[in-house]
Amino acid sequence: MASSLRLLVAKIIKIGTLTVRGPAGEQRFGGGGGRSVTLRFTDDAAEAELAADPALKLGELYMDGRLIVEEGDIYDFLALVKENTLSEGLTFGMLWRGLARIAVSLFRNRVPINHNRRNVAHHYDLDEHLFALFLDPDWQYSCAYFHPPGISLEEAQLAKKRHIAAKLLLRPSQRVLEIGSGWGGMAMYLSEAAGVDVTGITLSQEQLKISRERAQQRNLAEKVRFQLQDYRTYRPAERFDRIVSVGMFEHVGRTNYRNFFRKVNQFLADDGVMVLHSIGQPSVSYVTNPFIEKYIFPGGYIPALSEVLPHIERAGLLISDIEILPMHYAHTLHHWRQRFLARKADAVALYDERFFRMWDFYLAGSEMAFTHENFFIFQIQLKKSRDAVPHQRDYIAMREEELKKFEAKRRALEPVELMQGLTV
Repeated sequence: MASSLRLLVAKIIKIGTLTVRGPAGEQRFGGGGGRSVTLRFTDDAAEAELAADPALKLGELYMDGRLIVEEGDIYDFLALVKENTLSEGLTFGMLWRGLARIAVSLFRNRVPINHNRRNVAHHYDLDEHLFALFLDPDWQYSCAYFHPPGISLEEAQLAKKRHIAAKLLLRPSQRVLEIGSGWGGMAMYLSEAAGVDVTGITLSQEQLKISRERAQQRNLAEKVRFQLQDYRTYRPAERFDRIVSVGMFEHVGRTNYRNFFRKVNQFLADDGVMVLHSIGQPSVSYVTNPFIEKYIFPGGYIPALSEVLPHIERAGLLISDIEILPMHYAHTLHHWRQRFLARKADAVALYDERFFRMWDFYLAGSEMAFTHENFFIFQIQLKKSRDAVPHQRDYIAMREEELKKFEAKRRALEPVELMQGLTV
């Protein structure tokens, strides 16, 4: 008798070929003409669990080695499913779990308890050796800017910093705040490129440690400083001329958008400029992918622009530019995953095989969101005064050309893994 999973797969897979193997035997689905993927289940229970709760169990079964991809890889399987329709394959159990997760998500958004530091530590305080396996030498853990197309990851991450710096319209001696400062690469670039004074705030102890060490090594400690600080409780002595936030807004949460932009208004000088860089999704969603929520980014939420823009307006800020980068993160994630897979032995040595598969699934699933689900990056430029930014966009390209001249003379970056004495 066919398992509930195989009955479900028969309804879903029409394009391409999916072969399913396991204790119940081998069966082939689909009409061909597309991707060809082969899965093997190690036990009957695995098939039943996946059919009942695919959003969570697919990642868990792959992570635990109970689901093995024998032809293609996990990205190919995810893409194959997305290239077919899921509308006819929903079961009562899947719908029930989806509604339950929406209810839990809405409840959590209303509980007045802050777990931000704990949530950040869950991901960003992992062993720094892990990030050295797949990031560029500047440890840019956010979407790169592949302009022109086909450039390397290192070149694209530099292009990202250049593009944002150009939009910030920096001038020497300005005070800059970076909300979510990562491992310090953006702050150091801005300071060296334009002679500005940068304060970076983070909730990650590990990122704070490495950022401070990097600034010290580049003799920037007097111009670039990092603090363990939550933006909601931050009380700067003066307002900032410029604010930048890259890859942090995804951790704010929809019920905190109003407060976030009110804080930006408080922090920003009257003639100031901010650039906000974040992942966006094409429409409002009421729940985060349960695997990502449980294992990768607890408390995270990807906003739709329709959720963000009203809070900007209500905070009294003006939008001077919105740029959509639709596929740049897909390229970034592809580079990261290929680098990570190439260093599998090192990743397993750091943690274990289960952790490696968990991160393989996370990176593959994230790439698929941009290639098949219309996720994108948005960069929003904000201001308080109408004339704080030129009235046409050609200044961005002009400033980027100026920054390229600075980059040609800039002292080379020391790879973080070498600076830290890492051996991976």
